[in-house]
Amino acid sequence: MKVYETKFIRNIALLGHGGAGKTTLTEAMLYTAGITSRLGKVNAGNTVSDFDPEEIKRKISIRTSVVPVEWKDFKLNILDTPGYFDFAGGVKEAMSVADSALIVVRATAGVEVGTEKAWEYADKADIPKMIFITEMDAENVDIEKILTECKEKFGMSIAPVQVPWYEAGKFVGYVHVLKMMGRRFDGAKVVTCPLPDSLQDKIAPIRTMILEAVAETDEVLMEKYFAEEEITLEEIQEAFKKGVVQKQIVPVLCGSAVNSTGISVLMDTMVSLFPSPDEGNKDRAINTVTNETVEITCSGNQKPSLYIFKTIVDPFIGKFSLFKVKTGTINADDMLIDMRTGETEKLSHLCVISGKEQKEVSKLCAGDIGAVAKLKSPKTCDTLSDKTFPIMYEEISYPKPYVKRAIFPLGKGDEEKMSSALGKLMAEDHTFHIEYDKETHETVIYGIGEQQLDIIVSMLKTKFKVDVYLEKPTTRYRETIKGRINIRGKHKKQSGGHGQYGDVVMEFEPSGDLEMPYVFEEKIFGGAVPRQYFPAVEKGLEECISRGVLAGYPVVGLKAVLLDGSYHPVDSSEMAFKMATTIAFKEGLVKAQPTILEPIAHVEITTPEDYTGDIMGDMKKRRGRMIGMELKGRNQVIVAEVPMAELYTYATDVRSMTQGRGEIDYRFERYEEAPVEVQQKVISSRKEMA
Repeated sequence: MKVYETKFIRNIALLGHGGAGKTTLTEAMLYTAGITSRLGKVNAGNTVSDFDPEEIKRKISIRTSVVPVEWKDFKLNILDTPGYFDFAGGVKEAMSVADSALIVVRATAGVEVGTEKAWEYADKADIPKMIFITEMDAENVDIEKILTECKEKFGMSIAPVQVPWYEAGKFVGYVHVLKMMGRRFDGAKVVTCPLPDSLQDKIAPIRTMILEAVAETDEVLMEKYFAEEEITLEEIQEAFKKGVVQKQIVPVLCGSAVNSTGISVLMDTMVSLFPSPDEGNKDRAINTVTNETVEITCSGNQKPSLYIFKTIVDPFIGKFSLFKVKTGTINADDMLIDMRTGETEKLSHLCVISGKEQKEVSKLCAGDIGAVAKLKSPKTCDTLSDKTFPIMYEEISYPKPYVKRAIFPLGKGDEEKMSSALGKLMAEDHTFHIEYDKETHETVIYGIGEQQLDIIVSMLKTKFKVDVYLEKPTTRYRETIKGRINIRGKHKKQSGGHGQYGDVVMEFEPSGDLEMPYVFEEKIFGGAVPRQYFPAVEKGLEECISRGVLAGYPVVGLKAVLLDGSYHPVDSSEMAFKMATTIAFKEGLVKAQPTILEPIAHVEITTPEDYTGDIMGDMKKRRGRMIGMELKGRNQVIVAEVPMAELYTYATDVRSMTQGRGEIDYRFERYEEAPVEVQQKVISSRKEMA
C-alpha cells in the first residue's frame, strides 16, 4: 500500500444499530474500489472486518475493525464499529481517532435506538456526520418517513442530497439535488441522465431546503438567496462542505450495500465533504513537563507522535498496537518514548491493518492509521512521542462495566492459566475488568452486558484452551448485634506440667459505627486480668470478627469491653486469654440478638420518561427505595437505594426495559439490616456451602 499524505486521508467511523449493515457496507466499498473480487457476506462468515471466530459464529461485530479503502487517490480508513450495546468500548475507541462519522440506517427499519446512540457518539466526539440509508432496493421503502424521523430526532441539520428514483416499485436511480442531475443505475455503473418528470414535485422542496442550509453558512450567499439571485454549483458545493465540516449540515445519501448500488457516489461524497485529519478538530493533550493542557493540530510539520487507540492480543501472533499518527511522520524503526512509562520503544514492524491482514509499510504520515507489533510496555490510550515533544493525549472515556459474575476454571490447577488469559483479554477490551475478591476468594469479572461476558467465556475456551463457568458472585454480607450481653469466657486445660488458664468477662454491645469492625475497651479494676494480657484479648477479638455466628460473615459495629476475669500465675498465657476471648465471643454474640446486614447501593437510572413506570415497578421487585427524580434534558434520572445483591445483571435489565435507551450508575452506599426472609436464605445458603 502506498504512502498517503495527510490531505488525501479520511478517517471515517461507521456507526449504527446492530444489524444495520455497517459490515456489509464496508464490503461494498472494498468491492467497488476493486480491492476485493467478491462481496463478502456476514451470514457466510467471509467478510474482511468480521474476522474473529466469535464474530463469524455469532454473525455480529464484537470489536472495531480498521479497513483502509483506496479510492481515486484517496485513502478512506473505515472504522467498522460494533452496533450492539455490550461492545460500546469498541465504538469509543473508533471515535477517539475518527475525523467524521457515517451513520448507517436500514431503509426497512428507519431510525432505531442504535441510530440515536450513534448520533450521540458523534455529537460527543464533535465530528461531522453523514447518514447513509441502505437497503433502498427493498419493497415498500418510505424514505420520506425516514427523513421525517431523522429531523424529529436530530433537528433541522438533516439535508438529503439525493431523491430516490423508483420505477414499477424498483429502485433504479436517484436525483442528485446538489448538482440537479439524474443518475440511473446500469449494473455496477451510474449513468447521468435527464431529471425524471415524476420526481419534480419531490425535488423542489429538498432543493429549497439545501439552498437555505447553504445560505446560512455564508453571509454573501444569504444575501444572494434572499435577493433570489442564482447561486452557482461551485458556491453551493463549497458552502455545503463548510456546513458539513462545521457540523451545521448532515447530508443524507441512499443506496444498497448488498447490491453495491450508490456506493461509488457515497465514497465520492465522503472524499469531497468530509475533512482530512488536518482540517478536523484539534487534539487536547497534556505537556508532561509543564503539566499544561495544549491543543495539537494534526500536521506533518511537527515532531512525530502517535496515539494507541486499540490493542489486539493473539495467542499465536502476539500483541498488535493500533494507532493514529497525530503529528509528524512515523518511519519504520523510529525510536519513540512511551509518555506513561518513560520507556523507549522501537517501531520495528510498522504496518497497515486491513481486518486480520497486516501489510508492512515504510512510513505513515500525520493523520493515518497503522499498527505496530510486539511493543514492550505500551497499552491502549498510551502516547508515543519524540523525546523533544513531551505531550500526552487524552485517554478514552470508556463506559463503566456494571454486570458482574464470578468465574471459575473447570480443570484442576487451571487458575493460573485462566488468570493469564483473562489479563490478555482485558488488555484488548477496556470495558472488561477483572478483580480478585480476597474476602470471598472469587475471581470476579465485570462487563457492559451478559453477551459480552458470554463471549469472554467462549474466547477463553477457543483461543486459550481454558474451560470455565460463571456463577453469581458471593455478596459481601456483614453481621452485627442489636443487643447488649455480659458473658464469661473461660479456657482451662490441664495436661501435665504447665496447663492453660484464661478467664475473661466481656460486655458486647453495638458500637453505632458500621464502618468500623469493632471498638475494644478495658475496665479492669484491681488487676483481675494483668495488663500484659490485654493485647491478647484484643487479638482474640480481632481474629473472631472475621467470622460471625450466624452465617460466617465478617462482624461490624461491635463494641467489646473487658470488664473482669481471673488468671493463674503459672498456667495463664497470651494464648489462653485469646482462647477465652474466643469462647466469650461465640457464646455472647449468639445471645446479643445477632443479625445480618446487606450492602445497599446508591443507584441512578437515566431513562426516557416513557419508561419510568417500568423502571419503578421493577425497582419494587428488587426491594428498592425511591429517593427522587430529576429531569435532565429529555431524560428522567431516577435516584434510588437498592440492595447490592439485586444489581449484578441490572445494567442488562435496564437496557431491556428501555429498548437500549436507559443507563445506570451505582456505587456502594452503606450496610443496613436485611429483612428476615433474606437473612434466612443467606444462612441456609451458607450452611449448604459448608
